[in-house]
Amino acid sequence: MKVTLEIWRQPDTASPGRFESYPVDDAAPEMSLLELLDRLNDALVADGRDPVAFDSDCREGVCGSCGITVDGRPHGPVPNTPSCRQHVRSFDDGARIRVEPLRSAAYPVVRDLVVDRSALDRIISAGGHIAVDAGTAADADAEPLTKDDAEYALDFAACIGCGACVAACPNGAAHLFAGSKLLHLGTVTRGRLERGRRARAVVAAMEDEFGPCSSYGECAQVCPESIPLTAIAAVNREVMRARLRGRAD
Repeated sequence: MKVTLEIWRQPDTASPGRFESYPVDDAAPEMSLLELLDRLNDALVADGRDPVAFDSDCREGVCGSCGITVDGRPHGPVPNTPSCRQHVRSFDDGARIRVEPLRSAAYPVVRDLVVDRSALDRIISAGGHIAVDAGTAADADAEPLTKDDAEYALDFAACIGCGACVAACPNGAAHLFAGSKLLHLGTVTRGRLERGRRARAVVAAMEDEFGPCSSYGECAQVCPESIPLTAIAAVNREVMRARLRGRAD
């Protein structure tokens, strides 16, 4: 199987980038997109040229670091599937495949397909956590949680932070990501203790670096964990709740 990759090459954040074309004559349908990039890089290195820089880690759809844009769609053509689980069989023999970084003003390009997604980390630093004093964590049995609440929290805890939702959004909004954190942590027993403070901090950090949500819905279509759009509604709801309750929590 032969494909031609049109790949975005950019040496660093300050330099201009461009697309370069690379034929791959020995692609196999069962290859993942990352394995296809590996095959290309083997050929580039053997030819004395710089390999294409891209992020990856687990390659099992768990870590979320592999995010790229394929033919204008974050992660690739198959909905709700990370880049490392997208396969060459989704393309025709002889296809031209355009590969570029996740595109967002909040994601400066580091090199080639690698972007800086630390803006998402700053949302987590602001409030995507539960504060527990060292040595005082209660036993799990001491903080009961119903099965329904536990399942609900786990549904939103599934977010792997890949950032594709931001790249898919025409406004570059991070509401799906932020909302999943608010719903997950606001549902579990200990997380409820700082629910209001968390909502104010998370939303403030989000609004500093990301765009407004207009409920286009593209974010849910590319999310590898199929986080529902109800996570977006949680953002405004949690902030309104925090304002109504004042500084009580």
